[in-house]
Order: sequence, then structure tokens, then C-alpha cells
Amino acid sequence: MAFSSSCSSVKAVNSRWTSPSPSPSSRFAVLPAFLHRRYATSVKLTAISAALKTVEQTTLTEDNRFSTVGSDSDEYNPTLPKPRILVTEKLGEAGVNLLREFGDVDCSYDLSPEDLKKKVAESDALIVRSGTKVTREVFEAAKGRLKVVGRAGVGIDNVDLQAATEHGCLVVNAPTANTVAAAEHGIALLASMARNVAQADASIKAGTLNYLFLVLLLRWNCRQSKHQYTIETETEKRSKYVGVSLVGKTLAVMGFGKVGTEVARRAKGLGMTVISHDPYAPADRARALGVDLVSFDQAISTADFVSLHMPLTPATKKVFNDETFSKMKKGVRLINVARGGVIDEDALVRALDAGIVAQAALDVFCEEPPSKDSRLIQHENVTVTPHLGASTKEAQEGVAIEIAEAVAGALKGELSATAVNAPMVAPEVLSELTPYIVLAEKLGRLAVQLASGGKGVQSIRVVYRSARDRDDLDTRLLRAMITKGIIEPISDSYVNLVNADFIAKQKGLRISEERMVVDSSPEYPVDSIQVQILNVESNFAGAVSDAGDISIEGKVKYGVPHLTCVGSFGVDVSLEGNLILCRQVDQPGMIGQVGNILGEQNVNVNFMSVGRTVLRKQAIMAIGVDEEPDNKTLERIGGVSAIEEFVFLKL
Repeated sequence: MAFSSSCSSVKAVNSRWTSPSPSPSSRFAVLPAFLHRRYATSVKLTAISAALKTVEQTTLTEDNRFSTVGSDSDEYNPTLPKPRILVTEKLGEAGVNLLREFGDVDCSYDLSPEDLKKKVAESDALIVRSGTKVTREVFEAAKGRLKVVGRAGVGIDNVDLQAATEHGCLVVNAPTANTVAAAEHGIALLASMARNVAQADASIKAGTLNYLFLVLLLRWNCRQSKHQYTIETETEKRSKYVGVSLVGKTLAVMGFGKVGTEVARRAKGLGMTVISHDPYAPADRARALGVDLVSFDQAISTADFVSLHMPLTPATKKVFNDETFSKMKKGVRLINVARGGVIDEDALVRALDAGIVAQAALDVFCEEPPSKDSRLIQHENVTVTPHLGASTKEAQEGVAIEIAEAVAGALKGELSATAVNAPMVAPEVLSELTPYIVLAEKLGRLAVQLASGGKGVQSIRVVYRSARDRDDLDTRLLRAMITKGIIEPISDSYVNLVNADFIAKQKGLRISEERMVVDSSPEYPVDSIQVQILNVESNFAGAVSDAGDISIEGKVKYGVPHLTCVGSFGVDVSLEGNLILCRQVDQPGMIGQVGNILGEQNVNVNFMSVGRTVLRKQAIMAIGVDEEPDNKTLERIGGVSAIEEFVFLKL
């Protein structure tokens, strides 16, 4: 299931996702490869180091008056000319005033792409909302002068993060100030949809001017003939817009983050029963609000109202489609104030026409603004607003202050907790840890796909085995990449060294670390990394250790990450491409049977390993594949009589 950390069935195909490939470095090396893109793990350490691009160290000149963000160069000097800050969209006055205390502010709205390029070439910081497209061309036009881009809001779809990182530009957003506004708008849409407020309003306004004319015309006609004419009474009009009550109805909140939590709190106050699906939601927080955490399918199949508050990721894109709608209760009502792309809009139209979805209230769309002739927008059972989720005076002022503080801090050389791209890391640390960084992220991605159920991932234990002393091994970057691997596939959070702990805490994810001294070469920083997910069920029983936790372990061999242990089974498979894990009866011919099935479908096997605990009892077969097998091929593998369970994992 998309938006779930894994599938609920034993023989299941897990969620799909992609993540982005590497780039730069300098005296302070930037980490785009591991902050936004997956690195090709077959590349050796030397090649990885060579691939990192150099970012010139910032120097203090008249046009370059402050340090590179995160560097150890001299801090901003207030005696030098103030930094120039370009604001291209309306920003709350409180934020603008704060910026003016720190720099020279240029508020230039509705710039053409060419004008924007000219302006950024003379600017040290850029602040945008959702309308300005900050493309690679914009960063190139800045020629290294632009040090920070501030997005006044949460989503950063309009900013090219990879290009920003390559050009040494920090990107920050304002993720908290509009939480209440978005939640209130969700509730407003829910209530107005349930009572047909928009349709009734349009009916009255469309009919008022014509009503008197119609009455006069009919009266005249009645005098001229014996025909009888009828006029729709107010009672008849009202019958068209009979609504439904909210009290006692079940609301499914899909995504129990900041906004989802506030929506749930308000819905409980309206007398609704609230359930939620979110793989990272802390159970204690949900319990405190009287909210039950359930699986994706249970949430959508039992709810009378479904309110979407999930991020748009590869795993959640068009997660509400024909198949999803077919599982919903007939007559369900849908609210979306999150991201338009989580809904297949054509499928929603079909569901509305079929009566599966009785009504929809939408604030966001796949294309914004939506086309005027859109069937969805024109549908009589759809209420729409033009992306007003954060549009309150209070939220706009809060966002303005939040982004102004983040941008000013960045220009002073501070690294904000709301940074959404790469921090700066000393190159000697980066070059040594590079292959282990790749391993850490892939282990995180594997582990989260092995978890299932509505309880959600909350507690992670990481065990590092190393011959080095504690003071000689800085694991912050490794922990950050494990966090990234676990969180990013089903979240809109961009995790890096700066914000990893902040994001983990925000998601209710607790990560503990242990170090074990082993007799290995101290030349290498880490001998192995073990990731354990505690207190959750697994969709692959073979991954559960004797202690009852999901457990996987990996090593770096010849510069390439390898999976070396699944549960209590030892394996040895390169973490390249995709991975199929099969738990089976340990008997001859299994490798051949599965290999033949994959070969018939032209799926290339790049690595295969079998681990067992006792001869002729049970074994785990780990198969690395270059391509992604289709569902039919996976079903054939699952149909092999000796295979007790299997899971497909996307790396």
C-alpha cells in the first residue's frame, strides 16, 4: 500500500518509491547525493570522492559579505554593507520589517523568468511562495552569489533542490506557522460540504435575479391562457440541498502529522468518531486524542468522511485511484487540503459519477490553477477552493516571521532546523564514511518496508560494530541517513545532518544507538551496522529476530554495501537494484526454480545468497535483481510450494 510502510499480507509486494544521485563537495563538502538522491552503490569509494563537485569557498568582498552557510569562515560582519534580500511574492509585513532590520530588501512581484535571473545575480537571499519557479537556470544566473532561498510555506516543489545544493545554496522553509489555518480550512470544507453550503449559495444567487422576471412573465401568461404554470417553491429548493449530520459519523484522517492532528482534535469536538492511518504516528499521542490508529485499508473502508493530510511522495502519488475508491464505503465524502497529486482526478470523477464518492471538497489539485473546463471542477457534487489552506491573516504573518528568521539566520552562517537540503561536512569525514552512508540509508529503507500493521514505526535501535574508540567514530551522519531511509519514502520531509533529529522527533521516531567493540581493522570506521525496529509486526516473519524485533544487518565490502543478516539468517547480497527475500523449506533446487521464473520474464539476477539456521529446515534466499518484476512474476514465485513467504523490496 502506498502511504503505508509496508503491505499487510505475508506474500506481498511493497510500496514503490524512488529517491534522487549525487553531487558536490568543497573544503566543506555538500551532500546532495545522500540528501536528495540515492548513490549508485557499485561505485567504489575513490569514484565517489571524484564525483563530488567542488564548491568554491566564499570570500568576503563587497558583493559577498558573509560566510558560506555552515562553514568555519568568518561570520557575518555587521560593519560591511547589508546583504540584499529579494522577495518575489507578497510576504506579511512583520516578516518584511524583520528582514529590513538585517538587510536591504527588494520586494519585486510578478517578475518574468528573465527579470528574476537578473535580480538574483544581485541578491544574497531570495524569498518566494509557491508561484515563483526557482529553477536550475536561476541558480546558474546567480553565479554563486545566492546563499539562501526561503520558501514561505511548507511545500518546495517550485525549488530545484539538487541545483540549489550543487550551487552551495541553502534552502529553508516555514513548516509550522500555517498548521492551524490548514486544519481550520479542512474542517470548514468538511462542514460546508456536508451541508451543501456552496451549492445552495450558488443556487440562490443564480436564481434571485431571474425569479421576479419569471413570476411577472408567468402571471401575464396565466391571464392570457388557461394553461397552469408552476414555480419551484422555496421548500422544493431546500429539498435539493438536504445535508448529512457530522455527529456520530466516522472520519478517517489520512496522515496524523501536525495538520492531521489538529483536524482530528476539532472533529472530535464536533462529535465525530476519528480513526487515522499514519505509519509514524505515535500511539500515545493518538490515544490522548481518542483516535484509533488503523491500517490503510481499514481506514478507507470504514469511514464516512476521509480527510487527506499526507505528503506527496512517489509512494503516495495517486494513491487514491480506481482500486482505492472501490474499497470505500458507498456514499463516502472526501476532503483534500494536502497535495493534489495524491488523488487520481479522473478516477475521482468516475467514483463521483458512480455514487461511490457522494461528495468531494478540494483545496488542492494536480494542476494549479485547474483548467476551467475540468470535469472534476465542474462536477455538481464537488466543492472547490483555490488553495486557501494557509490563507488567514494570522498564518500569513506567522509564516512571514518564521521564514524571515530562517533566512536571516542562514545569512549569518547559522544552519536552520528547517533546512531542506544539504549541510556542509568536512571532506575528510565524508570521504571515509561515504560507502557507509549509502549502507545506512539502504538499511533504513529496507527496514521500514519490512514493518507492517497500523501501529506504526516508533522505536529504532542502531548497533554499530567497530574496532575504533567511541571518540574516533562520529555516527551523527550515519544516524541521519538511517533516519532518511526510514522517513523519506513516505514523507515530504527532506532529511539531512542538520534536521534529522528534529524530523525524527517531529514524527515521533525514537532512535537509540549502541556501539560494540569488535576485533577488526581500525583502518575502517565501521565493521557492520545493524538496524532494529522494535515493537512492530513484520510482513516477513523471517526478518524477526529471536528477541521479537525486525532486524537487518549490513557491511561494506570492496566499497559496496551488502546485506549480511536478516533476522537470525545470515545472507550476503549486494544492495544494488531491488531485492527479493524468500523464506522457504531448505531443499535442493530452490535457486533454480526461482531463477528460471525470473529468467523467463527477462529479469536479471545480479546477486543471490541463501542463509539457513539448521540443515534441511528453513532458509532465507536473498535475490538481487536489476529490474522490477511484474506482479504476475512475483505471484509465480510465491506459488512455489516450498516458499512459505516472500517480499519484494525497492531500494
